[in-house]
Amino acid sequence: MKKVVSVFMSAILMAIPVTPAFALTNPDTVEEKAQEQASKIVSEYGASGLQYAIRDHGSIVLSGSAGVYDKATKSPITEDTMFGIGSVSKMYVTAATMVLADSKKIDIDKPLTTYIKDFKMADKRYKQITPRMLMNHSSGIYGSQYGNSFLFDDNDTKNHDELLVRLQSESLKSTPGEFSVYCNDGFQLLEILVERVSGLSYSEFLETYISDPLQLTSTKTPLDSFDRDRLIKTYFPGLDQALPVENINIIGTGGLYSTAEEVTEFGEVLIGNRTDILSEKSAKAMQSHEYRKGVWVPEETNSINYGLGWDAVRLAPFSDYGITALFKGGDTIMYHAALVTLPEHDITIAVLSSGGSGTYNSSFASNILLEYLRAKGIIKEILPEKTFEPPVKVDMPSDMLAYSGLYGSVGKTVKLEIKNGEIHLPDLAFGGVPPQKYVYTGNGQFKNNDGNATISFDRAKNGKTYLKLNAYINTPGLGQSFSVTYEFQKLASNPLKKSMKTVWEHRNGKKYYALDEKITSVLYLNNALVTKDISVDISHGYASGTKIVDKNKAVNVIQIPVANGRDAFDLNFYHENQKEYVKINGLSYISEDAIPTFNDGKDSLCVIPSDGKARWYKIDAKSANRVMNVETPVRGGFAVYDKNGMTVNFSKASNNHSVVLPESGMIVFGGNAGDIFKIKFD
Repeated sequence: MKKVVSVFMSAILMAIPVTPAFALTNPDTVEEKAQEQASKIVSEYGASGLQYAIRDHGSIVLSGSAGVYDKATKSPITEDTMFGIGSVSKMYVTAATMVLADSKKIDIDKPLTTYIKDFKMADKRYKQITPRMLMNHSSGIYGSQYGNSFLFDDNDTKNHDELLVRLQSESLKSTPGEFSVYCNDGFQLLEILVERVSGLSYSEFLETYISDPLQLTSTKTPLDSFDRDRLIKTYFPGLDQALPVENINIIGTGGLYSTAEEVTEFGEVLIGNRTDILSEKSAKAMQSHEYRKGVWVPEETNSINYGLGWDAVRLAPFSDYGITALFKGGDTIMYHAALVTLPEHDITIAVLSSGGSGTYNSSFASNILLEYLRAKGIIKEILPEKTFEPPVKVDMPSDMLAYSGLYGSVGKTVKLEIKNGEIHLPDLAFGGVPPQKYVYTGNGQFKNNDGNATISFDRAKNGKTYLKLNAYINTPGLGQSFSVTYEFQKLASNPLKKSMKTVWEHRNGKKYYALDEKITSVLYLNNALVTKDISVDISHGYASGTKIVDKNKAVNVIQIPVANGRDAFDLNFYHENQKEYVKINGLSYISEDAIPTFNDGKDSLCVIPSDGKARWYKIDAKSANRVMNVETPVRGGFAVYDKNGMTVNFSKASNNHSVVLPESGMIVFGGNAGDIFKIKFD
């Protein structure tokens, strides 16, 4: 789900009578290794609790945990403790779609408009989109409509209910089927497809066709009735107490709760062992190499290679052993998950956590599965991690200089200059590879000083030139991961007229603040998630990675497959009452220049306007360092940030309505239209 979430990736299993644990040569080694790595993720990598399970031929052979259910009571995690599973939820809506295909109620290769009559977009190519393209991420839809979807103790269905309306004004980033790039909205559309065709709500469909037949009692949606105290507590840096429950109200995309053992039980469906639920043919179809159908990085060994729903159908490092591994990962703001299955061996692992990262869970899953395969004798040994030597620089052919120029990815542009066989690059792989210098080593490749990251340039069959990264990334104590991605796309310069330059220069470096996000939103925990920073490249005619087309509009031109082209957007600026706003993915943001100063430290009232939009204020010297007490309406709340955007207090998370205001900080009030906040100062 990540640029709400910073990003990287996640799979399942079967049944025969014997419990394979008896065949292990050293089961204690597997259990000890699992405990060691789980404890490290808790102690060193930010998780408060982690739960895992391995299922082999239908039986649980390992089930464990690390950390605590609740920091205050130090109560333990049990096998029945529930977690959010984030984007692993996509496997459930994919399976639900294939269940409908099995019953001949849909054809996954017919246009989506066959089943959702009111699905329309501004780009006429939307009529080519099929359910298959939603499942393999090749629909061309921009990416993610995150607004009002991650909410504290709030199961508002606004995001789901308004998705089709919001998509009506959205374009496509590419022709449907041209390439695959991670797309959350596609799985929201699958959720709607299941509802329209079945006549049931998505929650009812899951219960009827998946949870009940599998006897899953801990797999729930935010709309289900269940004991919320079964969910592991979640935490945020700087807040001592546990947070309210995070409801992910984009259910098909990432909204399910479950346990590690139940996720592995669902794996029985995904590999074709529960033909009473899903046919073996459909399960096999989900494992097809869908990524090969469009533009893709040429390497087969990778951590991402999409199937239907799956992030990877040929996951590294298992491919090095000749073993097919399927993978699906998931991250919300608070929860993280990884699912890996080895269908040929009927073995699956699920790893869930509160805090941490799906990347760490994925490393854990791969490491422990390899230990388990060795203990069973399926592999003789675990291959050593790759080691690297510093690069040897060689003379660079002059034709490589042609790759210098302007490049972009979603959200930014960079000017790359190749000079004397060297190129300096910003951070890559979503921060996994830090900014550094690369030197030319021959065969069109440049390497970093450690030798673990290699870049080159590919001209793909769509005519685009991409900067490609091959990187091995070491995480201390958790091992080595590998991925091949296209990081940047070469762009043409877009010269601007002088009058347009003047308008856009004024926006450069400005922040725009969210007005439509409900105050129950988890995003208010982090100021960066409710603001948009506009960075304008005047000399080349781009703004935050989008191409400027007139004084108030810039459009996406990024077409990068795999992961780096995800969550695209356009910028649409407009003015009301001499104030500037920008609309992004249907949501409005107000310019920092239009935000008033708070009330000079005097007692006052704040009223939410009739349109229900949030109200932002700057904190000046007269209010700074004073204690503000707020009498807050039932549905209302407020958040306070310091001058660096760090959260000082978010009342919906802390239940604290008194705060010392930081100098040069910001305040936001939100609630229902007409809500009144009574503000007093000590």
